[in-house]
Amino acid sequence: MTNQKNLGALLEHLLTTLSNQGNQQLTEVEMDLIQTSYLLAEAIEKLGASFMNIHESVEAQHTAISALKDGEQVSSELRSTLDKLREETAHHVSAAVTGLQFQDMTGQLIGRIAGHVSNLREVLAEMGSSGATLSVDTGDEAAIAVLESVNRAVDLRGSEQGALSRKTVVQTDMGSGDIELF
Repeated sequence: MTNQKNLGALLEHLLTTLSNQGNQQLTEVEMDLIQTSYLLAEAIEKLGASFMNIHESVEAQHTAISALKDGEQVSSELRSTLDKLREETAHHVSAAVTGLQFQDMTGQLIGRIAGHVSNLREVLAEMGSSGATLSVDTGDEAAIAVLESVNRAVDLRGSEQGALSRKTVVQTDMGSGDIELF
């Protein structure tokens, strides 16, 4: 009866731990995918706006340059307009480059997602390979030894997962903080 209790306790621990770790891994994957989707949508929106602003600024510069070609004198007002347009263009290009920086953050999130999936796959592979060593004829002593080994492996994976969970990427949205380009 003692072996039956041990076997039952080991199976309960294994299944509970596996279920909890699987749920944790999938929750992490879900959260990272949602954050990645949000970052990509925001980056694309900002990039689109930045490129439209760049286009408008360049068009205004072309209009001013055409006026010069037509023989207009370079007035202080025209010089001021050209300087202002140059500054606006530089600002819009910087905003577009900032939007491109978020590719790095989404790359970090995708890397984390891959890590969670890999960790879950390894836990399940451990279960599968250990389960293959058990048969109907396996005695309680051998089954207990296999289950103890699987429990240790699953517990180890769980502690490794805890170290990976909820580490944040550098920024969470396009408006927070500064991004260092180089």
